[in-house]
Amino acid sequence: MSDFYVKVGDAVEVAKTIGESDVYVYAGVTGDFSVNHMNEQFMEKTSYGHRIAHGALLVGFMSTASTKMIDHVQGIGDAETPVSLGYDRVRFIGPVFFGDTITVQYTITAIDPERRRSTSDIKVVNQKGETVAVAQHILKWVPNDRK
Repeated sequence: MSDFYVKVGDAVEVAKTIGESDVYVYAGVTGDFSVNHMNEQFMEKTSYGHRIAHGALLVGFMSTASTKMIDHVQGIGDAETPVSLGYDRVRFIGPVFFGDTITVQYTITAIDPERRRSTSDIKVVNQKGETVAVAQHILKWVPNDRK
């Protein structure tokens, strides 16, 4: 039996329909008011044909998936607390349009017990099953003893 909180193959999913308000609120918080996200008339002239959601907004939903994984783990908070070390190999492969429903698939792919880390692959697909984003995520499990 492993003394680690997660194991390779553990997986969770998070689904969300991307609404206009999601994109506008995100733009307001970050200040990213690019025409790609805000101007339907402009985007109609592009190969996309419509406004697209911010790629970084998708990273936020990736974070939600990691939180969901942590929420399913028993015994957290007693000895260690998981914190994000970051996202690697983030790629936005396809557009996410207003009204699309995305599903974030978060799967543990590696455990490093000595360094107290878990690594996960993340895949984001739309309602058509098309991959729109991918990434890797690293969680560090830090001790709760304050010194």
